[in-house]
Amino acid sequence: MVKISVLQHAPSVHLPARPGDPTPTSRNLDPLMHPFSRARERNRALNAAKMDRLFAKPFVGALEGHIDAVEVLCKKPGSLSAVASGSWDGGVILHNVSERKHIRRIQGAHKGKVSGLCFAQDDRLLSCSVDSKIKLWDASPQDDITEQRPLNEYPGKSPFNSIDHHRSDPHFATASNIVQIWDETKSAAISNLTLPTSTETITSVRFNLSETSVLGSIGSDRTFTLYDIRTGKAERRVVMQMSSNALAWSPTFPTNVLLASEDHNLYTFDVRQLKTPTHIYKGHVAAVMSCDWSPTGLEFVSGGWDRTVRIWKEGHGTGPEVYHTKRMQRVSSSLFTADARFVLTGSDDGNIRIWKAKASEKLGIITARERAAIEYRDTLKDRWKHDNEVGRIQRNRHLPKPVYQAAKLKRTMLDARAVKEERRRKHTRAGESKPNAERKKVVIVEQT
Repeated sequence: MVKISVLQHAPSVHLPARPGDPTPTSRNLDPLMHPFSRARERNRALNAAKMDRLFAKPFVGALEGHIDAVEVLCKKPGSLSAVASGSWDGGVILHNVSERKHIRRIQGAHKGKVSGLCFAQDDRLLSCSVDSKIKLWDASPQDDITEQRPLNEYPGKSPFNSIDHHRSDPHFATASNIVQIWDETKSAAISNLTLPTSTETITSVRFNLSETSVLGSIGSDRTFTLYDIRTGKAERRVVMQMSSNALAWSPTFPTNVLLASEDHNLYTFDVRQLKTPTHIYKGHVAAVMSCDWSPTGLEFVSGGWDRTVRIWKEGHGTGPEVYHTKRMQRVSSSLFTADARFVLTGSDDGNIRIWKAKASEKLGIITARERAAIEYRDTLKDRWKHDNEVGRIQRNRHLPKPVYQAAKLKRTMLDARAVKEERRRKHTRAGESKPNAERKKVVIVEQT
């Protein structure tokens, strides 16, 4: 009898464990058996980068209703869809972003441009204007969205530029020629916050999201000031090279504050060390008018006088995502939605535009298979981002011709300035003029 050796395999190893499961496959992971795996992976990364730019269609829609420039936007805390907007026509509109409908429309809320909006507790909305009045409105949904009278009015002595509500207490702060703290139950301000030597006009004011008694403000004399409402006075102030137009506190790092400056840049500061900014974000070619953090704290949006919207990654000072349209004029307000998926911008043409925070993101239902493919492509792009061709495709952004030409001219001017400084340094006595880091040129003086 001849003995025959037979290879036996258990059929269960090669069959799905449950009905509907994929058929198991066995692979030989020896790299010598797959000499072209790296070339295939690079080709997939290149295709993923091209598809990302091919499907980058960020514009979602527009919210209409205003007949003049949209000056200010604010979102309702705890809501994904409720957003309020104020315009130069004196009107205030409450929008449902998901349905693109008006919840409330208050025509002629003020006799001038609406300069500040913020939500109070219990479905109420505070608005302030250059007509020196603060008004408290009912923001709950109703059938009659046109007829509306304020719940309360707070008269002021000078035009208001900004307003912000305390996170838990019935207090709010306003910015005019001084910073004032108000109580919702009283008709006059309960305290005035200012530095003894200050004669500035305060342009914006914001409560810290974590340490709610700390208040930050920016002024027309190029200052950023920190106040404490418990002590009732200004604690610290820095004077910068150029004035700021907007500020926003980070939602995840309570000590970080973002400033949108007139010198085309954005700066993040750590309030524990105000002598130098932690990061400088360069990209705009005109004054930055607005900024807002994503709820994740990992990115933020800015809108500028150059008619572009830019989405930045925190800690990356260059190469932002750039959004623009032919009809969009100067962007005066910008806002991240509470789910961090969309960005809202208000501009001089009277429209509020809705953009995707990630330009190539697919809207709607995504199956598990699609999700796995998206995550795989994202991993490939991140792994191969240092490849010349993949990196070039990922970084490339189309700009309108005026913006491109302005950026080119600005780059030429900055290069010429650097050459001039280097020549001046070369022809002076050794050690007399030392090169300064860019971050150390921003703040002129810090006052306490």
